[in-house]
Amino acid sequence: MRQNIGLINAMIRIAAGLTMVAVFAAKFSRRPYKESYIFMILMGAMKVAEGIVRFCPVTELFHTAKEMSDMNMDDMTKEGSFINPS
Repeated sequence: MRQNIGLINAMIRIAAGLTMVAVFAAKFSRRPYKESYIFMILMGAMKVAEGIVRFCPVTELFHTAKEMSDMNMDDMTKEGSFINPS
């Protein structure tokens, strides 16, 4: 797994994730019957993990989709099936 986010982005993810975990853990301690707080705690923990390993699966998905789109566009222009407006 290669790193796909920068150092500053990773630090921001760690800080935001720890903030989310702290806020929703405090809310969960007051109202333990709210399942949505558990979900938000897990989301915050996921952001912390993304910052630590410096890998974001969503960013990787977008980069892969863009590469695939660029390859398809190159294939279409080579085959002549794409009409160039210029």
